[in-house]
Amino acid sequence: MAVWVRRRDIHHEFDAVAYQDAPRIISSPPLTPELLEACQRAVHVIKTNGEILRAGRATLFILERIGWGYGLLPRVIAQPPFIWFTEIGYRMVARHRSFFSRFLFKNSGK
Repeated sequence: MAVWVRRRDIHHEFDAVAYQDAPRIISSPPLTPELLEACQRAVHVIKTNGEILRAGRATLFILERIGWGYGLLPRVIAQPPFIWFTEIGYRMVARHRSFFSRFLFKNSGK
């Protein structure tokens, strides 16, 4: 996903780092051992104010900032009750990452 975000982040708002590269790129703090372990399971965003978003909320924040759905759709989906379904969907995709990676982001490296 990091490559996909980098390609679409035309305003250079994100320092998208793949989980595998995080230990050598991100200093501690903000990268603590606990955060690194959590990053194995979900996408995380560390906002400039220090707030950490994870999983579905982090994904929606990224989509809003890169202008997906004109930025409006992610903001709507981030509100209850939609966010609950977003988090459930995120967990399902994350749990079955190898299956979904065949369809999602398949052209992200090109």
